[in-house]
Amino acid sequence: MSVTIDNDNCIGCETCLSICPVGALYMADGKADVKAEDCINCGACINECPVSVISLGDGAASDTDKAGVLGMATGKEKDLWVFVETENGEPLTVVYELLAETAILAKKSGQLCAAVLLTKEADSIPQKLIAAGADVVYVVTGEEYAQYNTDAYTNAFCELIKEYQPSSILVGATADGRDLAPRIAARMNTGLCADCTALDIEGKIVHWTRPALGGNILATILCEERCPQMGTVRPKVFKAAVPDATRTGEVINYEVKNKITVRTQLVSNKPVIDTGAMKIDEAEMICSGGRGMGCQDNFKMLEELAHVLGGAVGGSRAVVDEGWIDHPHQVGQSGKTVTPKIYFAFGISGSVQHLAGMSKSDIIVAINKDENAPIFRVAHYGIVGDALVILPKLIDKIRAIKES
Repeated sequence: MSVTIDNDNCIGCETCLSICPVGALYMADGKADVKAEDCINCGACINECPVSVISLGDGAASDTDKAGVLGMATGKEKDLWVFVETENGEPLTVVYELLAETAILAKKSGQLCAAVLLTKEADSIPQKLIAAGADVVYVVTGEEYAQYNTDAYTNAFCELIKEYQPSSILVGATADGRDLAPRIAARMNTGLCADCTALDIEGKIVHWTRPALGGNILATILCEERCPQMGTVRPKVFKAAVPDATRTGEVINYEVKNKITVRTQLVSNKPVIDTGAMKIDEAEMICSGGRGMGCQDNFKMLEELAHVLGGAVGGSRAVVDEGWIDHPHQVGQSGKTVTPKIYFAFGISGSVQHLAGMSKSDIIVAINKDENAPIFRVAHYGIVGDALVILPKLIDKIRAIKES
């Protein structure tokens, strides 16, 4: 089935051609036309037409179809979905983090927590997702889903949305998640709140909270008129729940009806060059420094402490702006959100933006000259003193303990 174009009233503006994701629209005798065999009936072109001459192929779409295409909420939408991103055949950690939080939101709103898995072979993944908090797992399998592909994943996900009408969709703010989520949102003509750091729900309306104005404020965004509500969520913002193998749930195996021709093919994977530095969002011990460290050279002491502890070096936005450390090591709203077992803050005053990126760490140890520094409000252990004096003594003490 393909969209239908009223050629008699088409003005030949070509607006629809640029929006079609599969290139099914073309111009013939100055009018838009459609290749029926290529059209996936996604409806992306309908709202783009300035004279409203494009409609769904059957000419009489149901209210459910219209809601799915036009993005208007009907009140019939239900359940919160989590996109299951995988790597080497296993869900990423952020998936389990999102399932834990989504399960809480679903219970609060009287809905179900669902996981959407697109993969070559599902194997035991659905059971793992259920143990992590999912009530329902939608599974789409096929060779085309062996590796992430924008075309194939978007097509399958949008078809699932039209079939089951979720109220909200949560996607991890990873490289692939940031590619997929906006494509789905545009196709479904709905909103997307990117890079969220907090979530809540009232009724079925999700409250998406994210940094705004360069991380200087937190904005809470609502999408009350469009469905599905969508957001990408930073990894490490929430903690995964302890898996419960006794949980039961429903697994729905879905076959995509409107297959498409995938326009790109993965030829090979090449690993990123390993610099030897541990990523701060993967470290269990993080040694962070702020302006109180004095200069870039003093960060060598932090590197030494991180080496002794087997951890990573982080820093505040101020030291990144100074060029003392690189941006991938920045902790805060405009950097990384981290939840290590132990977070050391040397010479960091503790701005709201920085606290938002590390306040959920298991243990926070703060060292600062200013006894009134905001960092002490969230610290489990605090030392009022010069970080440059205390840091070498701490390194020697820890090294002595490890060598004894």
